[in-house]
Amino acid sequence: MPSFKTVLKNLGPGILFASMAIGTSHLVLSTKAGAQYGWLMIIPIILANILKYPFFEFGVRYTNVTNKTLIEGYLNRGKGYLWFYAIITFVTTFTILAALYTVTAGLFINLFNIGHSSIAIVALSLFLIISALLIFGKYKFLEISLKFVISILFIALLVTTVLVIVKGPVDHALDFEPLPIFNEVGILFLIGLIGWMPTTVEASSWISLWSIEKWKNQEKPSLKESLQEFNIGYIITAILAVFFMVIGWYTLYGTNTQLSNNAISFADQVVRLFTEHIGTWAYLFIAISAFATMFSTCMTAHDALARVSLDIISLLKPKEKWYSTKNAYTTGILILTFINFIVIAAFSANMGNLVALATFVSFVVAPLVGYMNLKNVTSSDLDPKFWPNKQLRFLTYVGILFLTLFALYYFYIIIL
Repeated sequence: MPSFKTVLKNLGPGILFASMAIGTSHLVLSTKAGAQYGWLMIIPIILANILKYPFFEFGVRYTNVTNKTLIEGYLNRGKGYLWFYAIITFVTTFTILAALYTVTAGLFINLFNIGHSSIAIVALSLFLIISALLIFGKYKFLEISLKFVISILFIALLVTTVLVIVKGPVDHALDFEPLPIFNEVGILFLIGLIGWMPTTVEASSWISLWSIEKWKNQEKPSLKESLQEFNIGYIITAILAVFFMVIGWYTLYGTNTQLSNNAISFADQVVRLFTEHIGTWAYLFIAISAFATMFSTCMTAHDALARVSLDIISLLKPKEKWYSTKNAYTTGILILTFINFIVIAAFSANMGNLVALATFVSFVVAPLVGYMNLKNVTSSDLDPKFWPNKQLRFLTYVGILFLTLFALYYFYIIIL
């Protein structure tokens, strides 16, 4: 078994995964799940984390064994696989970052009490700051800073959750009636929750790219060590999702309070529901923690989408050479900044539309990307001794079947 020192040295891609996942799916969707539907939401949250686990694990497994990115594996399966993933990336590029930066801008406006400010202008400032940090700090800065952020966030949320549970759930309003889950509104919410819980399945390639980047500066760990490092990040992600759900459940469920789709109003509601159960003295601490959560998520997603886009272009256009230059990463970061600022300006402060679109796309394609990942790790690219075991493959098929049937049920409701 690897020593603690070895585990600490290998920490990186798994922590980046946790940081990226803890954004909208946790702070927004998990909190809303508990607030609107109560304790029952722990079931889809746990199911999503368990059933999607193999899809992400395969990204670590494939890259560690082959020294290739998961995206290269798609090309090896056929150019159609790569084009399909390229289309998914193109769609999410216009939604995920915009959604994340919108929420983060709302938290910033709330934290510094500058309600007169425009979401788009604050988001642009964040884009420029994060772009500069990524361009000059690159992967090393990302990894070091996020180890600190995740540690502080985990402790803060653990303390908050314990205090909330000790205080007990809020009293229900006299006219409170539980919301139905299996109607059109409930199904749409479940799609959003499962689609981004713990994060989008296409992010499996992001872990693959981060692993390649980390191993440029250190000796590559064994497959067992890489999976152990990823599992640490994945478990942290799942636990924090439950924490956010419990906080939403204990503080808002039954009060008939509706969490706003407006980024500024939502940020204020979330921060206040924390401080009402801890004390007003904790307002600044909670606000900064929430902002740091979303800020780090923006950094990881921005970095990953730039890397993924360059990797896709390099495989689709192998004769082109500009993507391999030192300035290619900088160019990718700045193009994403420009594109997503335009999207935010067009959608204004309505976070709901952005999140709904991003989560819908992620939900629909999840079983397909999961199948593509399974094809990669059971291909001739890997020696069969490194293939996932029968139990993990069985769990993969269960996850693909579950997500497919749920998607079909959703389309059934829409058609009727």
